[in-house]
Amino acid sequence: MWPTASRTRKSQARFEKFWTNSDSRPEWGGLFQTPSIRQIMNAPQPQTSAPVSASEIENKTASVIELLASRICHDLVSPVGAINNGVEFMEDVGDDAEQRKEALDLISHSASQASAKLMAFRIAYGAGGKDPNIKPEDVQKAISQLIGPEGKISQAWDPYGNLGPKPLPFGFCKMLMCTMMLGMECLVKGGYISVRPGEEANQTVIIAEGKDVLVRENVAEALNQELAPDQLDPRLAHPYAIGVIAENYGFKIRLGDKREDRVTFVIQSPAPEQPSETA
Repeated sequence: MWPTASRTRKSQARFEKFWTNSDSRPEWGGLFQTPSIRQIMNAPQPQTSAPVSASEIENKTASVIELLASRICHDLVSPVGAINNGVEFMEDVGDDAEQRKEALDLISHSASQASAKLMAFRIAYGAGGKDPNIKPEDVQKAISQLIGPEGKISQAWDPYGNLGPKPLPFGFCKMLMCTMMLGMECLVKGGYISVRPGEEANQTVIIAEGKDVLVRENVAEALNQELAPDQLDPRLAHPYAIGVIAENYGFKIRLGDKREDRVTFVIQSPAPEQPSETA
């Protein structure tokens, strides 16, 4: 049975709605490694604070899990929804070759978006970031795919150049991906993101430059894990998780300079181990 014109128009409108949403500025989130109870218990506590109970630790961990799960779904629902609606649209248009080709192009683009996000999340939060074969050039490639060919953000850095610590410590590319994603969140109107060595030893600086750079409220506190679970929302789950993961790998990530057209984030890598002296 051929679809009616009314049905086709409704399907096309629904598909275009999801397609438009899938092209909106991404909200970065990720498939993360949950902070363990041991990590939270070992976090420095003020001397005057009361001992943290096991139930409080479990509630804190559960809150972060829920927030990041919500954030992941938010990031992926748009491209995945566009794919689903594109398939429905193809069924409605029947044998109209031109409209089927248009639908296939849009489905392909949405699938690429979803794939790029999953790849970036895997490096930033998943076990993929532990792979010693992951290099800075892999991070640059993943970020390029995340931005897309028509994105408003450009990269301006050399993955083969001096990035600060020498040699690059274990987990560096995971921290680099996490922090670059955080910098991209600030470029609401587009701009450039770059990486350079810091002024101090073992430091790497991520620079996000553009018009009306926006740093969300409490990002610095989230990176330092200074917020209670009830103060977190899905938009702060990403920097909070970065802080937990960085601490687990021996890194420290903090908010640096903040101006109207520029913001920096600093990765402090662990000092390289010194060879033991022999008698």
